[in-house]
Amino acid sequence: MNSEVVVAIPAYNEEKRIESVVRRCRESGAQVWVMDDGSSDRTGEVSKSSGATVIRHEINQGKGMAIRTALDAFTKSNHQFLIFMDADGQHDPAMIPAFAERARESGCQVLLGNRMLSTAKMPTVRRWTNQFMSWLVSRLARQDVPDTQCGYRLLGREFVLKFHPTTSRFDLESEMIIQAGRLGFKIESIVIPTIYEGQGSHIHPVWDTIRFVNLVLRYL
Repeated sequence: MNSEVVVAIPAYNEEKRIESVVRRCRESGAQVWVMDDGSSDRTGEVSKSSGATVIRHEINQGKGMAIRTALDAFTKSNHQFLIFMDADGQHDPAMIPAFAERARESGCQVLLGNRMLSTAKMPTVRRWTNQFMSWLVSRLARQDVPDTQCGYRLLGREFVLKFHPTTSRFDLESEMIIQAGRLGFKIESIVIPTIYEGQGSHIHPVWDTIRFVNLVLRYL
């Protein structure tokens, strides 16, 4: 899997959790990139010592820009699959081989984690928000996607080369799905465990909501 799959982890001030996440990703056989988004702590240093390649923004630019940096690096690499994973430990790296195997078998170019079959541990407000946003994004993508807000996702090279993002914050993850559907790529899902250990959200309730509404209006 070493040359086929690379895992990109956007990270901002995650020195306490990033070592375990990187180590477990590497145990799967995948290469790991940590997109250090201007952290003021030791996130980059810890990531590098754990075996990751660190790509750093000198100032914090937000998760969307970290994703765009990873997409750009991927287009210049020889990897076939790019897997995004959050840095806070809510995604299980043990699922990496399952993502890659499913993509190889089905030929899909976009594969998202689906947490919505096991939501007992998911905070109620987050569950309701995910359900509504997944319904809305699915309509815009013209495909049913049960968990459009999951950051654990695999992208194939063919899609990445055709994806042209117009956003640079959290709305980028929704735009990714919308463009994939409208470009004719089959979007598939794979069931993943729901892991919550008190991780906070970096989403700004006002500004990121406004950005999402603007995204919806543009694609309508």
